[in-house]
Amino acid sequence: MKKITLITLLMLSAGQLWAQRGDRGDDGGGSRSQFSRGTQQQNTTVAPPLANRDVSGIVKDESGQTVIGATVVLKSKSDTISVATNADGIFVIHAVKQNTFNVTVTSVGLRQFVQKYAFSASKKNLVLDPITLKNASNRLGEVTVNGTPSVTYKEDTVEYRASDYKVRENATLDELLKKMEGMEVGSDGSLTHQGQQVTRAKLNGKEYAGGDVAQAIQNLPADIIEKVQIVDDYGDQAARTGIKDGDPQKVLNVTTKADRSVGTTGRITGQYGSAGRYNAQLFVQRINANQQLGIIGNLRNTVLGVSSTGLQGGATNDGGGGSGVGSNARGGGNGGGGGGGNAPSGGTTRSGSPSFNYRDQWNKKIQVVGSYAYNFRDNNSFNENYGKNYVTNGTFANKSNSENDSKSHNLRFEMDINLDSANYLQLTPNYSYNNSSSMNSSYQDAVNYYPATARDSARFEHRVDNGTNSSLNSSSNYGITAFYLHLFKKPKRNLSLQLAYNYSQSKANSEQNTVYSYFADETLNLPLPGLDSIAHNITNRTNETKSLQAVMTYVEPLGTKSLLEFSTNWSRRNNTVTSLVSVYDSLTNTLQAAPQYSSIYDYTVTDARATVDYRFVNTKVNISLGASAVPFYLDGTKLNAALGTNASSSISNFRFIPAFRFAYSWSRTERFTLNYSGRNQEPSFTQIQPFTDISNPGHIIVGNPNLKPSFSNAINAQYNNYFANSKFNLSFGVVATRIDDAIIQNNNTPTVNGRKVTETEYLNINGTKSVVGRYSISKQSENRAINLALNGNVSYSYSPQMRSGQLYHQTTWRFDERLGPRITPSDDFEINPFLGYDIARYFTSIPNIPDSGLSGSTSINGFNSTATQLQTTSLGLQGRMYFFKTWQINYDATKRFISGINGGNTTPLIINAGFEKEFLAKRNLVLTFNVYDLLHQNNYLQKVVTGQGETNTISNTLSRYFMVGLRLNLQKWSGTPQRNGRNMQRRGDGSFIYN
Repeated sequence: MKKITLITLLMLSAGQLWAQRGDRGDDGGGSRSQFSRGTQQQNTTVAPPLANRDVSGIVKDESGQTVIGATVVLKSKSDTISVATNADGIFVIHAVKQNTFNVTVTSVGLRQFVQKYAFSASKKNLVLDPITLKNASNRLGEVTVNGTPSVTYKEDTVEYRASDYKVRENATLDELLKKMEGMEVGSDGSLTHQGQQVTRAKLNGKEYAGGDVAQAIQNLPADIIEKVQIVDDYGDQAARTGIKDGDPQKVLNVTTKADRSVGTTGRITGQYGSAGRYNAQLFVQRINANQQLGIIGNLRNTVLGVSSTGLQGGATNDGGGGSGVGSNARGGGNGGGGGGGNAPSGGTTRSGSPSFNYRDQWNKKIQVVGSYAYNFRDNNSFNENYGKNYVTNGTFANKSNSENDSKSHNLRFEMDINLDSANYLQLTPNYSYNNSSSMNSSYQDAVNYYPATARDSARFEHRVDNGTNSSLNSSSNYGITAFYLHLFKKPKRNLSLQLAYNYSQSKANSEQNTVYSYFADETLNLPLPGLDSIAHNITNRTNETKSLQAVMTYVEPLGTKSLLEFSTNWSRRNNTVTSLVSVYDSLTNTLQAAPQYSSIYDYTVTDARATVDYRFVNTKVNISLGASAVPFYLDGTKLNAALGTNASSSISNFRFIPAFRFAYSWSRTERFTLNYSGRNQEPSFTQIQPFTDISNPGHIIVGNPNLKPSFSNAINAQYNNYFANSKFNLSFGVVATRIDDAIIQNNNTPTVNGRKVTETEYLNINGTKSVVGRYSISKQSENRAINLALNGNVSYSYSPQMRSGQLYHQTTWRFDERLGPRITPSDDFEINPFLGYDIARYFTSIPNIPDSGLSGSTSINGFNSTATQLQTTSLGLQGRMYFFKTWQINYDATKRFISGINGGNTTPLIINAGFEKEFLAKRNLVLTFNVYDLLHQNNYLQKVVTGQGETNTISNTLSRYFMVGLRLNLQKWSGTPQRNGRNMQRRGDGSFIYN
């Protein structure tokens, strides 16, 4: 009776389980299969045995990390097949004849794995449970060999194994990154890898939080991270087709641990400080395999200031001009100042940015990714700077106060559709909207000694500009991109097509009211009556752009290791700009239309690129060799304000551009790459207009309809080597660039109506070149308690420029090095001393400026050469100490010795310090207190040097402040993602595979 009862219960349980399984379908709780709940006709047909089958699986070590290069041997009565695991620890064995077999897995330093398997003879794809290799017990001496090195180099990826870098409980991703070789993390959340800026962030292979790097590294918990990857990203199309075009972006991709891929993590921060400062942040993230749902928000009020010395080159600028239109048609004129550009020197900013991110695997075929972010920023700033203008042998001093408020909405959505095993479709619509307002009051005092030219005699001018500017701006942008990929039955053969449409519109309404005053000498004591003027005008500007792009690629395999790649890229952009100016008449006090100062133009740019590449790929070598045909065409019309008629202009160009990529991998930890690329940079329509544009009487533009596109040649070489057993990493890189037909400005300062104005014309010239060398060397001790890191860069640039028809140049050398040991003798003590040395030398030859009087200037063959050298030596000490288990003290002290800047504090000692106290059983509630610039010495000068001059910016005097706050960390995890009762396998980027 007991046996009958037991059998009955088992049958009822089996029936219930089958019913539940049928109602769930095969997705483990996702979409439901449509089964009738009535009585079903059972199919008793048995599938025939298969002739062969595919066997796949993944190999890991005891820490859960995948094992690269493990040997997998499958043996049966009819089979003896050996393969190796790939870069993601995955193996696939094809054409297995028997359904019962033995598998043996071996890897250096790990124990051998042997197991027998038996499957149904009718099953085609056999997926083994994850295979775990245990650590070997017999090790030789002090040599530690693991299944996967801490750092591995793949073709376009540098990968770090997160478990090898120890951080304390409740640490965030940025703290983990600081311990990794070649990483530099800024206090603002910026990330640099081996000297190059990381621009976007991904989580498990998909864009995260709109791609914001700071949001990702400052909020994601370190203990959920399995791997950190730095990827040379050429875009989704290149990732799927293998055809790479253009320059890659540096992208951070973070993969979560399998047992931290189902759960929720949260972080709440609130801080309040002196002078009304506050900072509030919210981070909540729900993860379930490929499903992600997150809310990120921040609200803060900060005081702005210059936080570091400005050993920087600055952007080249014209050095000139008021942009105003005079009410008597005489105003405006050349400002003569601004050698290097302005930097904010103080003020406050109130900002906030709530955002939402979503990712989900709707079913086996469809995955979606979406994000929305709202940003607002209310900035009140004051600026004060002074400097020299090389080209006018002049000096300037500026003061300004401004109020700038802005708001933006950004919405992005992506849908990935696997139509079937051979066809894939991706749709990516996007939308953004921005509006801003500004009010600025400014004062500029410029003294200029204009040199004599062939067109004009030498002239002295002392002008003071005092006025206000206000503007209301708005812009909207929307578009959609569709990408389709077809995989043929022949392996590696594929065809792709990408279509994109984008529309943008911007509107700017501005008002300028500036008084221009002139003086007879360098003082303000002798005004020149009759020359003063007022520029009071209103400008309404509308800009509309429509663009269409089509990209097609085709890959044809020529053998097991070689491919022939074809790609075409066609784009067409139409741009319409209308700028209407009205001027207040000072006599009638009325607003009058000023068509002579208006600008209306419409132009279209059509360019294309057709490329053929031959690529050879094997285990060690990857070579790509090809060429591109690049036609370019620009045409349009623009209003000639002087004549009141439209003028047409067009330009066409055709180039053959070679392409070359070479990569050699001695092993998974040693790699060398060498790439050559060429790219056109087309001129703007304003630069090729066939007339002289006087719509801004203070800055006249002379068009050049014969202008050619500039062409940039770039060679990029990179060598990486990680010695796993020694924990020693070397990275060297060099980028050399030469620009043919570079588009430069020829700036003149003619006298118009008794005043000096700026006149700019555009020319092609050869000779622009630059070389940048970067290196990163790091050595860690066996237990990673000590990390010695030396990194830096050496750069050289040569830039021809022109003034009044005479050619001169700017040469820049920069040597920037940093030695930064990180020492962690115990879990409770961390000390990071560093030594930095940064020297930059700017050499500018200035034409025909007799006896310039500038510091460091000498006369060579009729040219005055001006040399500027900026040098900073930095000594620093950073670290933290933990005591009584729940207390922490942190400190950051930097002493700088600055030369090349006169005035301000050139030997500042900047000390930041704070403490933290942890509460609750999990120590996840933290009280924080921080003091910044304790000695109040962060008030030195920032210098920017360009080919036109030098700008010194006076830094913020409110740099000393404190912040007190609370931080709460919450986490709850429920295990590894499963499907059909088995752990889900993953791709190399961390995404989970839905079978």
